Amino acid sequence: MPGLTPIHSNPNTIVVRHDSAADFLDATFPTLRRHEGSANIVLAHALKLLGSEAALTGCHFINESDVRRWWSASNSMKVSHGQVHSCAQKTEPFWLTVWSSPSPFVQPTLDLVLACVNWTLGDYPIFLWTPRSPAQLSSSWLVPRVELVTDELAHLVPRERVFSVFGMTPIVKMFSKFWSDITGLSIEPEPFYAASYTYCTLGTFIEHDGPLPVGHNIRRATADDLEGVAQLCKEFADDSIYFPMSIESGRVEARELIAKGCIWIYEADCEVTTICAVTRSTQTVSAITKVYTTPRWRRRGFAEHLVRDVTRRLLLDCGKSTVTLYVGHANSAQRVYDRVGFVGLCGKDKPHGVEDALELGFVTGAPRGHW
Repeated sequence: MPGLTPIHSNPNTIVVRHDSAADFLDATFPTLRRHEGSANIVLAHALKLLGSEAALTGCHFINESDVRRWWSASNSMKVSHGQVHSCAQKTEPFWLTVWSSPSPFVQPTLDLVLACVNWTLGDYPIFLWTPRSPAQLSSSWLVPRVELVTDELAHLVPRERVFSVFGMTPIVKMFSKFWSDITGLSIEPEPFYAASYTYCTLGTFIEHDGPLPVGHNIRRATADDLEGVAQLCKEFADDSIYFPMSIESGRVEARELIAKGCIWIYEADCEVTTICAVTRSTQTVSAITKVYTTPRWRRRGFAEHLVRDVTRRLLLDCGKSTVTLYVGHANSAQRVYDRVGFVGLCGKDKPHGVEDALELGFVTGAPRGHW
């Protein structure tokens, strides 16, 4: 391929490091936009970081010919960024992308994204994403690409930074094996999270006209709700076993979610009983996260009322085409989401776009971030 120095032995596949959200989105935005649903994590985090960068270059890549020009002219930029065999420790955040082309005359394609990012409460897991569907992920296609990106990551971060990795199940399993082989770190015996990635649209949304009980209310959380929201944020994290949270960290998270207007509550008798956050939004897709009811108020339908209300607002008021979420394979909350209209749950057929996701951890002894 013209103007590029390939990494390792494959002349048609390279790894590129992006040191800013602007650079990452410049190169990947056309592909991420076409796969906005499945790319929700990597796209939403990059867009969020783009807004906080001091000097913005903007996402001026609007079609595939722009990517071709970037590909052809990027050799000097990539060398100056030092992504080819760099041994320096990397200051986060950064992204690694894998590109391939069968010949110098065929436009390159984005094959794989690795995101190494963080937020207020510390580092996120390593996020992996590919535009390919699970049916297209053969071992012969995956092995060289995952091996390249794993080897490059090992040159950029201390091994303790990779406390866990999250993404589509086959990619995560392969990455974890390579990372364990390279670093000597053991993979935790139990997955941190094994989930279905599901979605709801106007076509699948199930309305419910029943009124809330007297004294109950659904609303956006305010500063007055800080302590109640913080307590539920802590309980939600503690439920995960692997990522317990102090009440002080719960307050930090609650304060940020409230300030950004992205957490909703179900209030019963003036008590915050249930929370639901909307933390990853792009142009047409929003993700619901952190759905949790404190034990004393469970089995009363509060979570279903809240999820339905927030989903309705996103689809109708905000004009989103899709609302997505992750739910554990063994989580009884699947029934709640199924009744709201999220597809492919409770043993039902999985339409295109419903995928299995996995988070595997490594025995590092280092602090783990929350997400």
